[in-house]
Amino acid sequence: MAKVARMVRQTVAAGPDRLDASRFLPDNRRRLSGPGLRAFLAIADLWDLNEEQRRLVLGYPARSTFHHWTAKARMQESLTLDADVLTRISAVLGIHQALGVLFADPAEAMGWLRGPHAAPVFGGQPPLALVTSGSQDGLLTVRRFLDAARGGLYMPPNRIDLDFTPIDDSGIVWQ
Repeated sequence: MAKVARMVRQTVAAGPDRLDASRFLPDNRRRLSGPGLRAFLAIADLWDLNEEQRRLVLGYPARSTFHHWTAKARMQESLTLDADVLTRISAVLGIHQALGVLFADPAEAMGWLRGPHAAPVFGGQPPLALVTSGSQDGLLTVRRFLDAARGGLYMPPNRIDLDFTPIDDSGIVWQ
C-alpha cells in the first residue's frame, strides 16, 4: 500500500508532460502562433464573425495589433502570440471540432451555435454570445459543454435524434 501511495505522489508531483511549463516558452508559442491564428481565421470566416467578434474572441487586442497579427499569419511570417491568445484559439478549435462531431450538417451546427438554448449554462443566450463575450471563461464554458455532449452527457436532441427509429436483429421496426 505504501508503495502505491508513493507512486501516486510521484506521478501527481511530476504531472503529465503536456502540462510542462515549456509550453509557455517563446519558441513553442512561436511554432503554434501562425498556424493557430490561420486556423482561427478560417473558422471565424465559416462562423461569419465580424472583426469586432474576432477581436473579442482573441481577448480584444487593439485593431492595429489584430491586423498586424493577421497580416503576419497570412504571409507565413514569424509571429509569437501570448499564452492567453493561444488558449483562446485552442478553445475555438475544440468548439469547431466538437460541432463537426455532433452535427453532420454544418448548417445545423451553426444553428446550434447561434440559437438560444434552454441549458442553464447559456442563460437563454446563444452559445456564440458566450464565445464572443470577450472572456476566456465564456469560450471554455462552450468548449466544455460540447466536450461533455461528445462524451455522451445530456444535450438537447437534434434532428438526427428526433428522426431515429431503432430496429432489432429481426428487422422489426419499433414505433
